[in-house]
Amino acid sequence: MSVAQITPARASLVGELAVRRALPTRGRRTVGPWCFLDHLGPATYRDDLRYDVAPHPHIGLQTVTWLLEGAMVHRDSLGSEQLIRPGQVNLMSSGDGVVHSEENPGLNRGELHGVQLWLAQPDATRHGAAAFAHVEDPPRLEVGDGLATLVVGAAMGMASPARPDAEGVALELRLARGTRAVALEPAFEHALLVCEGEVVLGGEAVAPGSLAYLEPGADEVELVTHEGAVALLIGGAPFPETVVMWWNFVARSHEEIARAYEAYLKHDGRFGEVDSALARLEVAPPPWFGSRR
Repeated sequence: MSVAQITPARASLVGELAVRRALPTRGRRTVGPWCFLDHLGPATYRDDLRYDVAPHPHIGLQTVTWLLEGAMVHRDSLGSEQLIRPGQVNLMSSGDGVVHSEENPGLNRGELHGVQLWLAQPDATRHGAAAFAHVEDPPRLEVGDGLATLVVGAAMGMASPARPDAEGVALELRLARGTRAVALEPAFEHALLVCEGEVVLGGEAVAPGSLAYLEPGADEVELVTHEGAVALLIGGAPFPETVVMWWNFVARSHEEIARAYEAYLKHDGRFGEVDSALARLEVAPPPWFGSRR
């Protein structure tokens, strides 16, 4: 299989944490229903660097958190409080509105390393109620000398209890040195994010800091590693709806986003509150907010 496109991630900050933002970028906005992908760290905990993310709002999306190292505590306006460790899945569905935080559970040493993804909810669920799910032990399958872990969706004969609202899949691949063929759903577009090491596919080397996009049509991809690697394979059916994103909101129009921002600004009850010692995040209004009629 040839690589349709390799796009560089862009450096960004989430609070104090340096991230590589692989979606959205100028070169690629979505992969199936996946509209956001941050590669977090690796970063070292210190007394003065906790990497907390204070309470903030979401609409119209599902967040998927997957850690390779470290730990976080998820808190949300539903009353959820959940510690997540490497190899576990947190999936939050925001629907019409939710507020959540991601906080240091008291660590001041060690590494924080992981990914967070957003999946755009379809019209069928994006105006619905918020929800939260934690998966302690997601499905795993040996792949030669490596290991595949299903984060969400269905792949390789496995089905995750953390199911996305739209047709999508996320699969962690821990690859030993050598060549491995990984099955794909031909109707899906896919992308590979390398978290550690380097992976060669379609004759092109992919390392941390870029995203390799694969067009629909193939039923497998051949991955080559010379020293071993850890990568995340995401995919899904091309999303049929127009997605408009601003800050932490995923919608279909500027007006929807403006209404959500106003509700959050006014504490009008749409989003609720988080039981957190951290002050909630505030942000200046979207540029079109003042021109509403």
